[in-house]
Amino acid sequence: MLQESHLAEMRQTEVLPSGTSSYLELLKIVLTDYHPAIKTELYSLEQVKDTWKIRALKQLDKLLKTRNFTISKVKTVLPEIRENGYDWPANAYTMVGINRLTNIEHCIKSILQRNIKGDFVEAGIWRGGAVIFMKAVLKELAIKERRIWVADSFRGLPKPSKNFAADATNKLYLEKILSVSKAAVKNNFSRFGLLDSSIIFLEGLFKETLPVAPINKIALLRLDCDMYESTITVLNNLYQKVSDGGFIIVDDYHSFKECKLAVDDYRKEWGIEEPIIEIDKEAVFWKKNRN
Repeated sequence: MLQESHLAEMRQTEVLPSGTSSYLELLKIVLTDYHPAIKTELYSLEQVKDTWKIRALKQLDKLLKTRNFTISKVKTVLPEIRENGYDWPANAYTMVGINRLTNIEHCIKSILQRNIKGDFVEAGIWRGGAVIFMKAVLKELAIKERRIWVADSFRGLPKPSKNFAADATNKLYLEKILSVSKAAVKNNFSRFGLLDSSIIFLEGLFKETLPVAPINKIALLRLDCDMYESTITVLNNLYQKVSDGGFIIVDDYHSFKECKLAVDDYRKEWGIEEPIIEIDKEAVFWKKNRN
């Protein structure tokens, strides 16, 4: 369930449309691999942090695979953790959990009800689950004119730049599980029958792609960037394109101090005073006020 404080804020700002379809509710379960009755899941060795023990086991795993066996790591799955997106699932299409997908759904419905102009953008894609869900909501509501921009390096996170001291200790670039190719993400869209010309891929580092991306207006801007440089680059290039009344969602605001710092710095620089609403213990969003 969404936190009560979040629900109250959503109602107060009139962004909580009633009703959802069985299709979208089922899709949330599939995209997050959320099965409360299943207590464990298996990680392949490629998904496990590469310690010396894993490197040794990979040799044995390679031999076993010639006989159709493999070595996997068992991990406990707690339903409340998966529901809120607090773990890195082995087989899910997204890490964000049920509640953050519901937040996306509510924001999209509010945008459509209030006729807020613009496309949808996510920066930081992983396996594509959040943008797949965006497209599913639009398809369910028979909306065809909105585009979804899918921005990612599709090679994992970059090494910290010396120009951004806040990222100095960030080690996420070492996490192989975070590197998902564009081909894999496109294939994931296709699995759900949701890949069409309205999905536009921006492949490369944000500092390379976003300054030249032909994006005019944005109704929903979702950041899943983790790092200071990535977060501030997205905000610098896209925030001013968000329509008044549109939404900004920051997935990692409370997860990574460097992400929070970038958001806070940007809001302070531009005098942004719209209240930040917590979705859960990690993610937040706010509505860009009309002038």
